[in-house]
Amino acid sequence: QVQLVESGGDLVQPGGSLRLSCAASGSIFRFTTMGWYRQVPGKQRELVADATRAGSTNYADSVKGRFTISRDNAKDTVYLQMNSLKPEDTAVYYCHGRIIVALSIQDYWGQGTQVTVSS
Repeated sequence: QVQLVESGGDLVQPGGSLRLSCAASGSIFRFTTMGWYRQVPGKQRELVADATRAGSTNYADSVKGRFTISRDNAKDTVYLQMNSLKPEDTAVYYCHGRIIVALSIQDYWGQGTQVTVSS
């Protein structure tokens, strides 16, 4: 059974930093893409950042220059370094992993970790 387990969510003051981690386990295939989404009540889940095994990264405009995504491919682990946090970054952050094998696409999600930015 494939599992994604997040950690690192917390309460932080505006301008502060947090580092989220997500470790995958249970898959015999490597994740093609791993990334982070976030969701606030009443809104759709939105992409924050993702990274391919080849090293390509993609960021939401709202976090460019403040957040950095990185991967450890050998461990199927993905990190999100969040700096200069703003109250509008408050959300539940979900780890996402996608496995592509031949024509099959499988998406997996973590349980979510709460990030609250408040003074």
